[in-house]
Amino acid sequence: MTRPLIDNQTARRLFLDRHLLLGPRSGPGKGADLQQVIDDLGFVQVDSVNTLARAHDLILWSRRQQYRPPNLPRLMKTRGAFEHWTHDASVIPMTRFPVWRHKFARDKAHMDAKWDAWRRDGFRDQLDAVMRQIADAGACSSMDVGENEDRTSGGWWDWHPSKTALEYLWRSGDLSVCHRRGFRKYYDLTERVIPPEHLNARVPQEEMVDWACRTALDRLGFATSGELAAFYAIATPAQAKAWCARALTSRTIIEADIQSHDGTLRRCFVLPEILNSAPPEPNARVRLLSPFDPALRDRKRAERLWGFRYRIEIFVPAPKRQYGYYVFPVMQGDRIIGRIDTRRDGDRTLVTAFWPEQGIRMGKARVAALAAEIERVATFVGSCDVEWSPEWLKSGKAG
Repeated sequence: MTRPLIDNQTARRLFLDRHLLLGPRSGPGKGADLQQVIDDLGFVQVDSVNTLARAHDLILWSRRQQYRPPNLPRLMKTRGAFEHWTHDASVIPMTRFPVWRHKFARDKAHMDAKWDAWRRDGFRDQLDAVMRQIADAGACSSMDVGENEDRTSGGWWDWHPSKTALEYLWRSGDLSVCHRRGFRKYYDLTERVIPPEHLNARVPQEEMVDWACRTALDRLGFATSGELAAFYAIATPAQAKAWCARALTSRTIIEADIQSHDGTLRRCFVLPEILNSAPPEPNARVRLLSPFDPALRDRKRAERLWGFRYRIEIFVPAPKRQYGYYVFPVMQGDRIIGRIDTRRDGDRTLVTAFWPEQGIRMGKARVAALAAEIERVATFVGSCDVEWSPEWLKSGKAG
């Protein structure tokens, strides 16, 4: 039987619609509305890089223009979400905490197998001491433990033993992040952070796999079994592959050919209702996205859908960088139109360079739309002025 075909433009729109990037950015961006955004996305990655704004704040602002950075900590304080790992540190809806117990167990097994070789000696000797300190004295950060330990660090792999113990206990579920100050995490006993109805609930493994694969496919629109496993990084690739085989047999999912940017076809799984739904038409508004936006974190998928080759060049020496070390993708409608080098500098927002994607013409209307988005970004990050470099528009690759 011939597989259904989803052309490239429709695929892009389906994908963006499920990532809340196709329609307007209306909504208060706080309270129940913010909770719904996080629920709909599945999770929001948090990251410390702050050249313009933190990654999680840009991700949420890209979907709700009224969102402001204090809104997420307020939601966390009401226990609408918790922090743990997907593919990276993320904010996850609190209702999913029982599912994440499987992640705690997998992470603990991984750490037990690897961390003794990867981390500084002595962290296991501190596990009980750290737990007792937090139980007796309350929430603490890595600065509050290991008072007499050598804190000289060569990087994230060279934590002092008590800091490693904190991270181990968090990743394995004994501790939870209760709040942050600045970007510093504070940990408390999990039973003092997670509401009882979620703390005491249990989800069988089979139910966890079904939930992880089904909701990942709903949020992606189309995917291979490997992409389903990678979405939350909670079901294993083998579990996702077996789920797809069962779901295909029961016709819960079907196969379809997805057209890539270059015209090639890729076989993916889709929910049947996808074929009967038309995504909305995009508007012409320009959006600046975080480099860690969930729509772009799978770089290979971004290249297939848009022909957009993207990486963060933090570790590339300056003479060899093709672009700035931390540039922001820019989208208009359902197209990625380029990448921009912009940063906050005191009360100014500086725009150093914009590199259009191949085939993108920067006419007056598009330049005006880009300038309007940068003005909105400047308001969001608290800048008074926007300054554009005289030669900000790059017609080709920058040296």
